[in-house]
Amino acid sequence: MQMLHQGMDKNQIREKTGANVGVNRATFHIERGELFVIMGLSGSGKSTLLRCLNRLIEPTAGSIVIEGTDILKLGKPELLRFRQQKMAMVFQQFALFPHRTVEENVAFGLEIQGVSKEERLKVAREQLALVGLDGYGAQYPDELSGGMQQRVGLARALANNPDILLMDEAFSALDPLIRDDMQNELLNLQSQLKKTIVFITHDLNEALKLGDRIALMKDGEVVQIGTPEEIVSQPANDYVARFVRGVDLTKVLVAEDVMKRPTPLLRAKDGPHVALRILRDAGLSSGFVVDEQRHLQGIVSASHLASAIQEKRNWIADVTTADVTTVKPAEPLESLFQLVVDSPYPLAVVDDEGVLLGLILKSSILEALASQQGGEQVVAETTAG
Repeated sequence: MQMLHQGMDKNQIREKTGANVGVNRATFHIERGELFVIMGLSGSGKSTLLRCLNRLIEPTAGSIVIEGTDILKLGKPELLRFRQQKMAMVFQQFALFPHRTVEENVAFGLEIQGVSKEERLKVAREQLALVGLDGYGAQYPDELSGGMQQRVGLARALANNPDILLMDEAFSALDPLIRDDMQNELLNLQSQLKKTIVFITHDLNEALKLGDRIALMKDGEVVQIGTPEEIVSQPANDYVARFVRGVDLTKVLVAEDVMKRPTPLLRAKDGPHVALRILRDAGLSSGFVVDEQRHLQGIVSASHLASAIQEKRNWIADVTTADVTTVKPAEPLESLFQLVVDSPYPLAVVDDEGVLLGLILKSSILEALASQQGGEQVVAETTAG
């Protein structure tokens, strides 16, 4: 500990003492409902750090504060209750009991808590349905594929209804296609359940896909914390830059990263003369139409406006078409390519209320890729040896 305070690194301490620094003054906070990814190469300390959060490994120093409680100060009975009520863990190896049915495996944590058999099996069936295993409760683990077994492990963790879910390289043992399916399943579950999840991985693409924020570790230290885009576009040092070099930016960037300001806009209450003049001044052949609160109404072309003038129509709403492809701000860039190719107009980025936020053109995607290439808190400050 004194050597750490003197600024010695992990390798220097191991050379002098033979002791290994698992985690070196890792300090961070995790928000309620956040999917927080801790990643790094083998030996970086990420799994040790995760196990410190529920005291499977006892930190040598520091604090781990969850909802105002420093769990390092809890006695064994209080810690056991805290784990049962607040936290659950999903391991890389599925750790299922081979002699118990799938249903009984999921219900095991509730059995330990003394929940009646009828109630715990009811909960188990509900959780199996949630992870897509409805009807598999009577089977045994060896009758399921690896991906299905991992779903059982996830259902078992969810059965206790924990506030915090710890996942230690939970998908690393799966085949690539099954792993991708499980990642999608986790994102789908998270959109419904809004759990606080701490997810460990050594796979950068997995971290970028899943994480609201990412903590990147090296030699027991957290070297950078940021959103996926911040990690890729603003690496804190050369190590992070090397780590993310060559990453597929289409899996990192989202619609709001590449959208352009939606201007000029036409108002639904405008007349065709005014609207046509706005388009001609801007050199455009069509324009997006919004109401007073900027809710997208559709798109209108200059030719339709000219026809409306000839027909003596008073409002552009009469010739506005709703045939507009809309996307949400968080839509991944990789899913936009085909949409922008197929659409005769720019893609419209709208929020959940239908407010127009921006436009995406073919050129804006290329420009973004080129430029990129150039509530509840879990608070932790821990050291483990």
